[in-house]
Amino acid sequence: MKIIFDQGAPVPLRAYLARHTVDTAYELAWDTVQNSELIQAAENAGYDLLVTTDQNLKYQQNLRGRKLMILVLLSTSWPRLRTHAQAIVQMIEAMQVGDYNEFALEQ
Repeated sequence: MKIIFDQGAPVPLRAYLARHTVDTAYELAWDTVQNSELIQAAENAGYDLLVTTDQNLKYQQNLRGRKLMILVLLSTSWPRLRTHAQAIVQMIEAMQVGDYNEFALEQ
C-alpha cells in the first residue's frame, strides 16, 4: 500500500508500517498544499491512503467517489498514539478503497 502522511500525522508511526511505502507531505514538498489539493495530488500520484489529524476534513471536503482511503487520527500526540500503534496498523490494513475512518484513543 502506498501511504501519505499529512503535516500533523506522527512520522514515528511509519516504523510500524514497514510493509508499506510511506511518504510525508513534507518530503514531497506538499506541506503547503491545501486539503482538497492534497487529496487530489495524492490520488493522482497513486497513493492508496492519506493519514491525517485534520478532524474537520469530512466537513470541509466532499469525500464521495474518492479512490483514496482516509484515516483521521483523533490525537496528534505520538506518546499517546504509540501505545495504540498496532491497532492503528490493523485499522489501516482492514480499510478498502474509498473508506473514511477515524481512530480515537478510546478504541
